[in-house]
Amino acid sequence: MIVDCALYRGGQREKSAADFATLLAEARADEEAFVWMGLFEPEESEFAAITSELGLHPLAVEDAVSAHQRPKLEVYPECLFLVLKPVLYDEPSDTLTLYEIAVFVGDSFVLTVRHGAANPLGTVRSRMERTPDVLRHGPTAVMYAVCDAVVDNYLDVAEELHLDLEGLEAEVFDPGSGRSRGTVARIYGFKRQTLDFRRATGALADPMRRLAGAGVPFVHQYSQPFFRDVSDHLTRVNEHVEGIDRLLGDILSAQLAQMGVQQNDDMRKISAYAAMAAVPTVIGGVYGMNFDHMPELHWMYSYPVVLLVMFSAVFSLYRWFKRKEWL
Repeated sequence: MIVDCALYRGGQREKSAADFATLLAEARADEEAFVWMGLFEPEESEFAAITSELGLHPLAVEDAVSAHQRPKLEVYPECLFLVLKPVLYDEPSDTLTLYEIAVFVGDSFVLTVRHGAANPLGTVRSRMERTPDVLRHGPTAVMYAVCDAVVDNYLDVAEELHLDLEGLEAEVFDPGSGRSRGTVARIYGFKRQTLDFRRATGALADPMRRLAGAGVPFVHQYSQPFFRDVSDHLTRVNEHVEGIDRLLGDILSAQLAQMGVQQNDDMRKISAYAAMAAVPTVIGGVYGMNFDHMPELHWMYSYPVVLLVMFSAVFSLYRWFKRKEWL
């Protein structure tokens, strides 16, 4: 359950221990110290000892354990509670998966609770420990670093989605590619993934704006410009994703229109061939009725003449349909 737990003082890592209560007591005795604990998919019973020590609000605890929340920022008397949705994009299968990170920030502690395979926290901790000038600003510096890592990953995923979209666009507008329902299904699936991505990025915009502004407790004044930078990056992501979504809608409409045009072309060809087949069928049907009194019935050249009439009629229809571009 516990991935890492350490005491930081003046931006430097000093102690690591599984006894969170001891480290927390030491951090609360020193204004320059705080505890950073990372948890992975804790059970409610396992989480209870830590939450009782910190005095966390039960609603925030429930949200952190259940892990089915939208990105949000909640302000409680004892801490800030932030929910983030990191994503993983598997390019070979075109699958985008959302996970969840909950961050609790108080005056002398930061607690991260991770659910799922997406894990930016290991790199965040190592990067922060290499930049003590930032880390010495306390728990909100850790919150900034986590937000920054998640949003930077959003930028990478948005770029990958855009590249895949270009390939899909080329497939739709390539004259040599077939128009199939499979392509429509791919476009719809891509649009669905983009919608899921927008749910993760769009809902995070308001928490980032609040953290970048004044009046949010537990946020160090030094951290506000960093949160503004994250907010700017998130705005770029949201604009990028919105553009992808609009373009996907246009591509889907174009694909459906092309399929309709193709079906009209097929129907014209079928109608043209049916018309050419109808002429000899009618003539053959008339001469197949075996009446005694029929035009040219006993004439020596009647059979080849009738065949020539059939061929001439069919050839004339073929030339006419060609000029009309039905064939």
